[in-house]
Amino acid sequence: MAIPVAKLRSVHGYRAGSLEGGFPARRIMSHATIEGILVAIAEETTTRQTMINGAEIMISALIHHQTKYVFAYPGGASMPLHQALRKYRDKIRTILPRHEQGGGFAAQGVSRTTDQVGVCMATSGPGATNLVTSIADAKLDSVPLIAITGQVPQAVIGSDAFQETPMVEVCRAITKHHYMITNIRDVARITKEAFHVATTGRPGPVLIDFPKDVQLDAIPLEDLDLDPPMYLPGYHPELREVAPEQIRQIVAAIRRSRKPVLYVGGGCILSGAAEALREFAEKNRIPVAMTVMGLGVFPGTHDLSLHMLGMHGTVYANMAVDESDLLLAFGVRFDDRVTGKLEEFAKHGKIVHVDIDPSEIHKNKEAHIPVVADVKHVLEELNKTITPTDIPDTTEWLEKIAGWKERFPLKYANYSSEISQQYAIEELWRVSRDRNPFISVGVGQHQMWTAQFFKFDKPRRWLSSSGLGTMGFGLPSAMGVQAAHPNDLCIDIDGDGSFQMNIQELGTLVCEKLPVKILLLNNQHLGMVVQWEDRFMEGRRAHTYLGPVDHPEALGDGTGMVGETIYPDFITIAQGYGIAGQRVRDKAKLTEAMQTMINHDGPYLLEVICPYQEQVLPMIPAGKSVREIITE
Repeated sequence: MAIPVAKLRSVHGYRAGSLEGGFPARRIMSHATIEGILVAIAEETTTRQTMINGAEIMISALIHHQTKYVFAYPGGASMPLHQALRKYRDKIRTILPRHEQGGGFAAQGVSRTTDQVGVCMATSGPGATNLVTSIADAKLDSVPLIAITGQVPQAVIGSDAFQETPMVEVCRAITKHHYMITNIRDVARITKEAFHVATTGRPGPVLIDFPKDVQLDAIPLEDLDLDPPMYLPGYHPELREVAPEQIRQIVAAIRRSRKPVLYVGGGCILSGAAEALREFAEKNRIPVAMTVMGLGVFPGTHDLSLHMLGMHGTVYANMAVDESDLLLAFGVRFDDRVTGKLEEFAKHGKIVHVDIDPSEIHKNKEAHIPVVADVKHVLEELNKTITPTDIPDTTEWLEKIAGWKERFPLKYANYSSEISQQYAIEELWRVSRDRNPFISVGVGQHQMWTAQFFKFDKPRRWLSSSGLGTMGFGLPSAMGVQAAHPNDLCIDIDGDGSFQMNIQELGTLVCEKLPVKILLLNNQHLGMVVQWEDRFMEGRRAHTYLGPVDHPEALGDGTGMVGETIYPDFITIAQGYGIAGQRVRDKAKLTEAMQTMINHDGPYLLEVICPYQEQVLPMIPAGKSVREIITE
């Protein structure tokens, strides 16, 4: 074996020159001794080649668990992980976000639209804490997520070392489970357990904190087992079989009902229950109201759809639930934004509550028939069990609901030239619906208007930060969706306030070749807070204007329309990142501009200037009931 001269420079007692005909360094060694040194070096090199370090084990384990994308931002405590990602770059794609929070939301984009688990990675200290919001967001929306954080070496943990943060303690209440790896031989097992915990039962985020010394430690390659036995003695997420007696009870309740309503949420999407739900609803002629998380699990264009219920849901959805004699609550958690005044919610009828998480049963609302089971399995059993004699007569009920739909449609101001946000969203639905796009949103008025006016006919096409309500969610989550679905149309519908929270991810779109389209509805204000100021604070503006403080809008003295001066200049900012775009104010030019955006080869920003005193209606004020709903 040929040994490079540089290898011999480390041999005690010799300079390389002494073996190249130069002068000896300290002493002359025999030829046999030199041969022995060469053999030792060769053996050492071979040994190193059969070792694998902790970081490489982690990345190998991710690949073993079908991870295709990692959204990772490097730093001192995670450098070995990034070296391993580089080594295995032909098997796993590393996407560099411009902020760790953006990487966390992008990973959610993968989880929410595929059967894969999104993975994000950050260094210790501030890099790790920048993931906290995206982890909490995943917890509240039951999104499977693996968050890997570098950590300072174990020898200095607890000493306030540079960039040290106790991530396990920080994230204890916002993760489904959490780990700190202290032994290299636990890396593969912990990674396997993390995927298992994140995806079974009620899904959620799992944190893996990974000290740098363990990343650098190594074991012989022959000792590596990427499928070791798990050790989770207290975790038993096995799906409970729904008892035949429970199915019979539900069927009996359906048979006796005359005004049933399906109230369905994100649990139906997570369980893959869309087809079984549609079959059940059509077979029994039961109308379907969806939560924000449930949009798309039942076609929004179906005649049985009541669309969204809750604070900003349709009047007819809320009235139907209020008057129902049977509420079939499947994969929901009776969230306060749905129920309003809890004791008044669905108080006239019987409640059937089906959820995979036993902690949700009776948590907010007592159920007459509680069922802890997988929603899809329950619906399939109901579809097999219900006979023609069990199907309720809902003719009068559906006629009454049709009357409500006619009387209380979703509506908005029809300006001659200005563009309302509702109109822009509805027009985008019209021009893009044949492409069946993925739609992500930020948080605010545009989020609720998209839920109202963009009709989703399939699940996993709508991405919204629903439980935590995180501004800045829209752009990076669309980025993750586009990575996972490179040939599909991915659109971020955003507001100017929310968009600026993670605007730096425009750089990721360009550098990672992710052609996300952005419909930016710019009203220069924090629109939802403005709405609450107008409704409940007598119109007093308190830091909800996003322009210069000396403009009259800062104190609410504007006209309701955005002036000629736009701050900041988003089109110029986008161009600085290398993204094409245009600004539109005239309603007559909107459709053509949208078609240009959709057909553009690459990322595109379409900024639409909108009035800032439009309100999201209907609205049930917080803590109120449907009888206090605001429609005008």
